[in-house]
Amino acid sequence: MKKRNNLLRRAAGLCLAALLVAPALAAEPLSAKQRQEDLEFLYEEVLAGAHPDAFANTPEAEFLKVKAEIEGRLETTSGTEFLLDLMRLAALVGDSHTSIAIGGAADLRAYPFAMVRRGESWYLSAAAPEDGALLCQEVTELAGKPVREVMDAYGTLFSSDNPVHLRRSFRQACNVADIYEYLGLVEAGEPLSVTLKSGKTLRLEPMGMEEMNQLEAVRISDKIKGQPETAAANAYYFAKPLTEGAYYIQYNTCREAEDLPMADFAALVAKDLEAGDYSRVLLDLRNNGGGSDGVIWPLLEVLRKEMDSGTKLVGLIGENTFSSALINAVEIQEMGGVLAGEPAGGSVCHFGAVKTFSLPNSGVRGQVSSKYLDLNTLLDAAAGRGVEALEPDVLVYQTLEDTLKGKDTLADWCLAAPDQKLVPAVHDNAPLTRGRFIGQLYEAAGSPDVETGEELPFKDSFGIEWYLPALAWAKEQGIAKGGAEGTFSSSRPLTWKEAAVFLGRTAEALDLKPDPAAKRMGPVPAALGGSQEAVARAWDLGLLPKDTDFTGGLTRSQGEKLAKALKALTA
Repeated sequence: MKKRNNLLRRAAGLCLAALLVAPALAAEPLSAKQRQEDLEFLYEEVLAGAHPDAFANTPEAEFLKVKAEIEGRLETTSGTEFLLDLMRLAALVGDSHTSIAIGGAADLRAYPFAMVRRGESWYLSAAAPEDGALLCQEVTELAGKPVREVMDAYGTLFSSDNPVHLRRSFRQACNVADIYEYLGLVEAGEPLSVTLKSGKTLRLEPMGMEEMNQLEAVRISDKIKGQPETAAANAYYFAKPLTEGAYYIQYNTCREAEDLPMADFAALVAKDLEAGDYSRVLLDLRNNGGGSDGVIWPLLEVLRKEMDSGTKLVGLIGENTFSSALINAVEIQEMGGVLAGEPAGGSVCHFGAVKTFSLPNSGVRGQVSSKYLDLNTLLDAAAGRGVEALEPDVLVYQTLEDTLKGKDTLADWCLAAPDQKLVPAVHDNAPLTRGRFIGQLYEAAGSPDVETGEELPFKDSFGIEWYLPALAWAKEQGIAKGGAEGTFSSSRPLTWKEAAVFLGRTAEALDLKPDPAAKRMGPVPAALGGSQEAVARAWDLGLLPKDTDFTGGLTRSQGEKLAKALKALTA
């Protein structure tokens, strides 16, 4: 993913002629037969052949219907229209990682404007010189339709698995004239109307890319005064103190820098943190479009140790946080850290592990996912989440006012916010995992001191989990014994029977005995496996609710209630 030297400049949409499109490559027009071959290759070899589940979101019958429509106009369609046809077919997958590249294979035209989104509104961020006075005004309509409606229409061409990613694609290509014409929003060759909240309407004529490149556009960047300390750097990663109490790390791509391996960088961060007295660490993933999610691991291990000393970890995310960086963001939550910022462009669970391809005749390039990444089953922090944009625990939008002042709204907010505002969001109805319940029981038991050591409690422990001390304690006390292979499956949803066993074992470890006068009457429900001593102890102590369907799983809030009942007995 191409990097920019300045966070705010990138976000403001400064590249008028190259927001997404690129000058066309000279090529002879394809014959209908060549187009048919490219279409078949895309459908058979890439989508149906390489993608792990291309029809997960759209029935194959719909793919075949669109494919037949494309085949019906192979003789007459232009090169640009054929490219957009291919994009439309690929977009049916509904996967942000599977797409056709728009640039480089067709002679695209564009309108002289660009937009930037701040909060829930769109603003004019670049324009022709004669429209310079209108910069920063809110845009309400395009082609006579609300901006949101036009963006939704773009969703038929730009493959996305969540609305944040579609919004990003729309922002990058909102000035491409050929798209408006293809979607029937503007008649061929006609101007685009851009309506502002002030009541002013621009009528913009389409321009070729050569003409666009020569246009001396006016831009929001011309109005920006300075830049924040957290501006996007031309580096894979870097770190520095922001204040005496806040340390900042910017992680821009999930790759190792040749001149500074991640392990060495993590060691430098550890040295800085040891030398300072920081109450907060800000880990900025807002510029990170992905790579390999495991690269950051040495840094996460350093930060996890720092958190054990009381330092609060805050991950910064935004629209451009995508793919492997999205996984890293969820791992921050798994560590007990807080995510702040704007919804991420990546989905919690998603298709990924992309492979690139090019079509045999046109040379059109694209990428396709090769597997499904189900974080819901891998991390407690992702439990219950599906193919949906990762939401921050604390929502803070970059404002247009701060953009113009060269200020970073989110970073400034994180530095000023009191601790009670930097807390994880509560997801009471999310499935309760085995690891989280052990963490709840550990807290109910008073969070006793435990020696974690270098060896992980279980073979499948990651080593960064917020509940890692709880696992070590539970294993030491015989509460969590794990499987035959030394694993525990912390992220697996907890059953009521397992909850009863863990409760009973915890009660035994704490030497809790039932009050004979308050002992429950009646047998243990069969669904709980009444023959087990630990289950019977939990039942007799009144730790399990009566008149409950014990055949399903538990929610996080139900786990909290069980832990509170246990804590009440220890008082």
